[in-house]
Amino acid sequence: MTFSVKYIAMAATAVALSAAAHAEQITVETGTSKPLRLSRDASSVVIGNQNIADVSVTDPRMIFLTGKSFGTTNLVVLDANSDIIFSGDVVVTTNATNLVTVNRAGSSFTYDCAGECRDAPVIGDEQGHFARSIEQAQQLQRMNEN
Repeated sequence: MTFSVKYIAMAATAVALSAAAHAEQITVETGTSKPLRLSRDASSVVIGNQNIADVSVTDPRMIFLTGKSFGTTNLVVLDANSDIIFSGDVVVTTNATNLVTVNRAGSSFTYDCAGECRDAPVIGDEQGHFARSIEQAQQLQRMNEN
């Protein structure tokens, strides 16, 4: 391998590692929003999986990320020239401080016990508990839409 080919290979590796080191990650809890201030005006905002996180644009330089469900997705923000302003992962977690999981006869039931305990189903909970909680949340959402 000649010196110039080695140099080009080393430079390409350095650029790749540098890009990985600057990868952005934002963590937001389920049911909460987190602001993201942008360095310049955004024209387009794309969230990879809207079941995990949602995004609201308040003005061209301020967006809010809302955690909807546990998991990881990505966010890409472009300016008017389609240049990337922001690109990174959005990791949605839970604030487990108030979560209590009851294990009964091999089944799990999760509750949020901030003040009083309420159902807070997570993946892996007993199927009936999970389905009941989700159905109630959907009914409440439908009521609020009317």
